[in-house]
Amino acid sequence: MDPTSPSPAVRRAAAIARHLAGATAPIPASTPLEPSCCLSYVPPESTERPAAFAPGDLRLLLDGHDLPARDWLFRVMEESPLFRSPSARTGSRVFVGPDLNDGKEGQREATMRRIAYLKQRGVFRGWLTEDSADAELRKLALLDCIAIYDHSLAIKIGVHFFLWGSAIKFLGTKRHHDKWLVATENYDIMGCFAMTELGHGSNVRGIETIATFDSETREFIINTPCESAQKYWIGGAANHATHTIVFCQLHINGRNEGVHAFVAQIRDEDGTVLPNICIADCGHKIGLNGVDNGRIWFQNIRVPRENLLNLVADVLPDGQYVSMIDDPDQRFAAFLSPLTLGRVNIAVDSVYISKVSLAIAVRYSLSRRAFSFTPDGPETLLLDYPSHQRRLLPLLAKVCLMSSAVNFMKNMYVKRTPEMSKAIHIYSSALKATLTWQNMITLQECREACGGQGLKTENRVGIFKAEFDVQSTFEGDNNVLMQQVSKALYAEFLGAQKKKKPFKGLGLEHLNGSSPVIPDKLTSSILRSSKFQMDLFCLRERDLLKQFAEEVSLQLAQGESREKALMLSYQLAEDLARAFTERTILQIFLEDEMNVPSGSLKEVLGLLRSLYVMVNIDESTSFLRYGHLSRDNVALVRKEVLKLCSELRPHALAVVSSFGIPDAFLSPLAFDWIEANALSTGSH
Repeated sequence: MDPTSPSPAVRRAAAIARHLAGATAPIPASTPLEPSCCLSYVPPESTERPAAFAPGDLRLLLDGHDLPARDWLFRVMEESPLFRSPSARTGSRVFVGPDLNDGKEGQREATMRRIAYLKQRGVFRGWLTEDSADAELRKLALLDCIAIYDHSLAIKIGVHFFLWGSAIKFLGTKRHHDKWLVATENYDIMGCFAMTELGHGSNVRGIETIATFDSETREFIINTPCESAQKYWIGGAANHATHTIVFCQLHINGRNEGVHAFVAQIRDEDGTVLPNICIADCGHKIGLNGVDNGRIWFQNIRVPRENLLNLVADVLPDGQYVSMIDDPDQRFAAFLSPLTLGRVNIAVDSVYISKVSLAIAVRYSLSRRAFSFTPDGPETLLLDYPSHQRRLLPLLAKVCLMSSAVNFMKNMYVKRTPEMSKAIHIYSSALKATLTWQNMITLQECREACGGQGLKTENRVGIFKAEFDVQSTFEGDNNVLMQQVSKALYAEFLGAQKKKKPFKGLGLEHLNGSSPVIPDKLTSSILRSSKFQMDLFCLRERDLLKQFAEEVSLQLAQGESREKALMLSYQLAEDLARAFTERTILQIFLEDEMNVPSGSLKEVLGLLRSLYVMVNIDESTSFLRYGHLSRDNVALVRKEVLKLCSELRPHALAVVSSFGIPDAFLSPLAFDWIEANALSTGSH
């Protein structure tokens, strides 16, 4: 250190002296202070350009069917105090929604009161006793609306009608229909569906509950032989269900005939649990606390022979086992058929919840401002930032294309024939997994895009994450479902090779032609071409299917079993299932788009489609990994995403308005969020 330099103490004293001396200096002239205006809410409708297309036309395409019935049920729920949110109100605007701050018992009882009200209003009329495709579509449309209101309410109703009720209807015969269908539709009884066990979820074939036929009494004895066999997560079991469909291994004449379904009563008319049955609550959950999930143990209970759901297989009075399906695997698949509609409903629900969250987040981004582009300029709307557009608008494109996909799935289901069972299983598995995963991505992005307001329960988006997280694992674990999709595609590939016949069905006809050729140098116009987009997605699917088959063959040649060979090839399996699903979604939307006449709506649909494709390319490494696009072309796609977001930005409000979701089913954040938080409102 230089001995002549001042010490730190001297330097600090000098700095203080200079500061004090400066305090007496005159203040330089500056602009006089003027009172600043407080922020005020400006509705997006007053600042955004008028819609370039009729939102009602886009709603018809996205909802697909039964718009009057949907609007009727929305009004039914809005009119009743039972459905109103206990806290969310902005001025004269009242919102509907369950009280998710209530305890689980309070939420469960509120769910039952709402079911009683909906029954009294005739919502469930014909849900099990009318068989036309139109009646089925109307029922599904009404369930869509209920799910928008409350996931617990939709699940509670869904278990009763679509699991218990569908099992009675589609696995049972006339004796079961006569005894239980009308009683179920009228809620004279309440049903649940006991398939999942503590030790077995996706692997239903391995369940341990046993039903043994007693030839002397002509009864089945149902028993839970060990703790891992307890029925688990059974919706409705903890508090309210009087009956259940119980899935068991059927033991008869010293043989295990595999998994079969039985009807068992678990409570009497007073709600008392019957002897030799134990029921426990699954407890508080991160979401869905309006559903009373329970656990069930059966201690050698007896049910009549007639309680076996016997469409697929039966036990005659003399104890003889008979079945219309000889193949045990096909018989097992038939017993799982009630799950298909559940997967369809889950996929649909995920799309509508994404719509709700996007409608809230987009509306908020069109009224909330932050920072400015110039020092003295006005603050900028969130959605005018390219980064915010990149966060929300690709999600908007995805949910629109996925809407077409679920409408396709619903129409296929209600018009089903036995020959369509395999295709319905594959489509429902692929879409259930893909759309529920995408819903969680959408909810997280919308929550963050709403900032701290997204954390408030009344604003719905944040709490949706907990409410809908379960969709990834119930009615089939998503990863397992996607593996089933790849296995099915592999089987189709082998079948076509073995029979030397062209591919037919599942949209795989593109495999019959020559391989598409992708231009080396892409341009914006090529990227937006529907032909290029389909060619690219088909090329990826074709190559991955071939590589997957080759990888499995290699494992088989090394002595592995077929199941293990498929398991060891899981990375290619995942990429193949995703390629199949994304191509399917694009192809379905393209068919819908082709049916729209030329005009502004068709142009917007083209933007949505192109953005969906570009974002999927941008977010997936598979196109680069497997050589379908060069690095330069992938970089061009990334730039195209930003261009498409900018072009879609003026239509954002019109698109979310086309979702057809009434204002009351959104949240205060979608409207005057300043007034909603004002002291005078008793802000929450």
